[in-house]
Amino acid sequence: MIEGPDGIRTLETSNIGASPVDNRSNSNAVLGGLCVLAAALVAFVWVPLDVDSGVVEQVRRRVQIGDSLAPVTAAVFIAIGGLLLLFVERRSPDQPVLALQNVRFIGISAVIIIAGFLIMRFAGPLTVDVVNWLTGDDLKYRLLRDSAPWKFIGYFIGGIFVVAGLMAQAEGGITRKNLGIAVAVVIALILIFDVPFDDLLLPPNGDV
Repeated sequence: MIEGPDGIRTLETSNIGASPVDNRSNSNAVLGGLCVLAAALVAFVWVPLDVDSGVVEQVRRRVQIGDSLAPVTAAVFIAIGGLLLLFVERRSPDQPVLALQNVRFIGISAVIIIAGFLIMRFAGPLTVDVVNWLTGDDLKYRLLRDSAPWKFIGYFIGGIFVVAGLMAQAEGGITRKNLGIAVAVVIALILIFDVPFDDLLLPPNGDV
């Protein structure tokens, strides 16, 4: 807030077109609390109810990666971000106040993420259906979900859609640079999570 000579307080803006800010806003604390709550729901409610195996499983003296590893790891990073907002950035000056443009930004981001997850889920099976229609084969995606290139189709296309879409949302448009970064990020994630582990299925192949 800025108090003028006439005693009237007005919201300060950091720059033209930016979200209104208020030195007394507690938006960081609210967002941090929501992140911690979301992480707790994922780790302690969703994962136990939806995933059969743990983070790490021991089968015949062999340690294997469980299906819970990826969502639990994501929950941990979300919780860390929320705790940083709660305890480090809680009293940061010039925090944004709730405004229509903030809600719109979050809503569009949520739509992009949901659409990307749907692409991940259905792109692989739809590709197999198209191949069957063109060739007359009777391929089953469930039998191909752990073999290249089939297992990469949904994750690759959906991942690029999410990363490039969120970047376009933040920067006001899609560019070749954004697409290149999205491709590089998804390839890096595949190399990190798929290549080293023979028994780890890229999402959403474990649920197909």
